[in-house]
Amino acid sequence: MSDITNYVPPFILQSKIFQAIYNAENIELNNVNYSSQDLSDQCFIDTATWGLEYWEKFLGVDVDKTKSDAFRRERIKAKIRGYGTITKEFIQNVASSFANGEVEVIEYPNEYKFIIKFVGIKGIPPNMPDLTKTIEEIKPAHLSYEYQYTYNVWNFLSSKVWNDLTPYTWDQVRVI
Repeated sequence: MSDITNYVPPFILQSKIFQAIYNAENIELNNVNYSSQDLSDQCFIDTATWGLEYWEKFLGVDVDKTKSDAFRRERIKAKIRGYGTITKEFIQNVASSFANGEVEVIEYPNEYKFIIKFVGIKGIPPNMPDLTKTIEEIKPAHLSYEYQYTYNVWNFLSSKVWNDLTPYTWDQVRVI
């Protein structure tokens, strides 16, 4: 916070008129400093807020203000990282960030496809439409892909007692 009165002789501040003038100037100076810092923050993805829209438009990413700033930043960063060679590790990192868990990418170069297998979480992860949209944006155009999900199998459930599972629906049992 700036105080312009630090730069004037003390005897001037004895006047109520000058005090009022400098107080008004301090308010405006602080507003300018705040606005300047806020504008500077928009130049960097990690600190941008209202400027995320400009980043998204610049990179050709759909603007969706209903998503959190953190999610939008990740999509912007993924798009920026996406310029250049897309590797298996890159796709794995992007998918992991959406799935909140471990992901394995299996390549089939002869078939021009890859599989994204969710191994750290059972069932279908949340936010799949956004992951799909991001994968479509970053993957090479000639490659296809599919998802594989992990579910419980009967062998895993054989150690369970039927009465322990009755409160759950089948869909819930598949991902316990």
